[in-house]
Amino acid sequence: MTPEEEFAEALRIRRRAAGLSLGDLARLVNYSKSYLSRVENGTRAPGPALARECDTALHAEGELIALLPARPEPPARPERRRGPARPDPGPPAATGRRAEFAQLIRRGDTRHLLGDMYEAGRLYMAAYQAAEGDDLARAHAVVRCARRWSDPGQVDRDLIAMIDESLKTLGGRDDPPAVELRLRLTAHRAKKLTMGVGDDTAVPGAEPGTSVHRARGVLRELRERLPGVGADTHCEVLTECRWALYDFAPAAELLALSAELRDVATRSRSSYFMGEALVALAIDQLRVGRVPAADATVRRHGEHAAHRHSTLAHWQQHTLDALMNLWRGDFAAAEEWIYGESRAIADRMESEQSVPADTLSQTCLGQAYWLRYEQGRMAELFASPLMSGVRRRDYFPVWRAGVALALCETGRHDQAADQVLAFAADTDGFTGFPPSGWALPTAAVLAQACAELALRDVRRTELLPYVPQLRALLDAHPGELVLAGWPTVLLGPAARFSGLLALVAGEPETALGHLRRAVRLAQHSPPQMARLRLDEARARLRTNAPALRAGAHDLVRTALGTAEELGMAGVARDCRELLLTSPTER
Repeated sequence: MTPEEEFAEALRIRRRAAGLSLGDLARLVNYSKSYLSRVENGTRAPGPALARECDTALHAEGELIALLPARPEPPARPERRRGPARPDPGPPAATGRRAEFAQLIRRGDTRHLLGDMYEAGRLYMAAYQAAEGDDLARAHAVVRCARRWSDPGQVDRDLIAMIDESLKTLGGRDDPPAVELRLRLTAHRAKKLTMGVGDDTAVPGAEPGTSVHRARGVLRELRERLPGVGADTHCEVLTECRWALYDFAPAAELLALSAELRDVATRSRSSYFMGEALVALAIDQLRVGRVPAADATVRRHGEHAAHRHSTLAHWQQHTLDALMNLWRGDFAAAEEWIYGESRAIADRMESEQSVPADTLSQTCLGQAYWLRYEQGRMAELFASPLMSGVRRRDYFPVWRAGVALALCETGRHDQAADQVLAFAADTDGFTGFPPSGWALPTAAVLAQACAELALRDVRRTELLPYVPQLRALLDAHPGELVLAGWPTVLLGPAARFSGLLALVAGEPETALGHLRRAVRLAQHSPPQMARLRLDEARARLRTNAPALRAGAHDLVRTALGTAEELGMAGVARDCRELLLTSPTER
């Protein structure tokens, strides 16, 4: 590919990612549409002025200018020589390979920006091959490969092997570039190993929990070498190690890492790392219950995504917006994205095989699932092709729990109990879960299923032996909100699910304590408050205290009003049923 062709490809991809036609861009840069068309077709070399205008209009932050084909130097005036001139030996043999390597990396980065990760991976692998004999360049290409998304719950064994090979070749070197690449590669390795969510998806001998020590070790080494380490390396290590710790470290610890990442990314002026930092920060703020702060971070990410013109940044932003809409009860706005553009983007990328599309598909599915759950319309999910997607992914624990809850919501209570009991049998009674991360939403969804089964008195005695393990996991996170996915939906305060399990165990007073803590975290979420008021009413009615029982019906009426206003048909039905079946205390 010539420099002109490389510039043309980057310009075309960035323009399309920005949603601009040739005519739109022509108006922004004050060049004719036909001229821009010839530049994009590679038949006309761009000049410096056009490159600068396009770079500014597309917020490319100098990337398009850097691709500008070099202009030949004017010929120098010949000098008198006393003897015959030595022939010019030309550039060293490696120079051409270096130029090819750099071009392939740039083209891969451009494809990554568009969300075409498979093509980006192909170009990064071509760069890896072009760098044969250059250990540093090869390691650099492996780092780029590692940045691509992986399918949820799966380990990329080929990538792990490439990382291990690069680490081996750099093992005896102490020069700063080699040290920084080792830090980056080790951080990526730690994160990639945690992608396995069970023995059947993990790398034998390197199960997810073992990489936690590696991540903490890389962070210690990073601290020891600061400030000599470059900002990009600092960002990369923080990003990957934070994800490596996601299922095992407290949310507050990860919040400190994501805040540091944001600060370093700001200094590095890297759009890639700033996007990573803002998503990570929003996730961690949500998990510790700082919803207003997370809302501000989401808005900042929206500004970043608008300037970045990245397909994936655009998708992440609207996914975050839908998450917040579900939390606030703005179901119409959430549905417009979930069943509209989100599904279209995921389907297109899956059909084009441009990304590991299961990441997008599972997020779309998770938001669709929760929307229908909140609306009390789970039967529609069962009747749609989406349910086959839920069942197809039940290797991932939260989906296995999700099937059980969906069966409860559609009146298939015995099937739901079978699902929960089989899940318990396969996981040593839920004792094999990590302490955080994906385990928390899985336990929360199981808690809801168990509470529904206990309410209907379906095989309660069979389920009771497994309640303590779920309670222990949830009780360890009393001040947190449960976030499913990376991110997908907020399920609610962990304390609410602890309260539901306390009710299953026959401890209404303990349940009320958990539910009061949950209210403090969910007071700005109308859907959550409707559910919490109904939960509290049920707990009060199971106590022996007349004063507590007396206020139960008022809580149910409050929950009913909110549920009817928001269109939460299932909660409204349960409220009416409770008002009819429970005696009024005077």
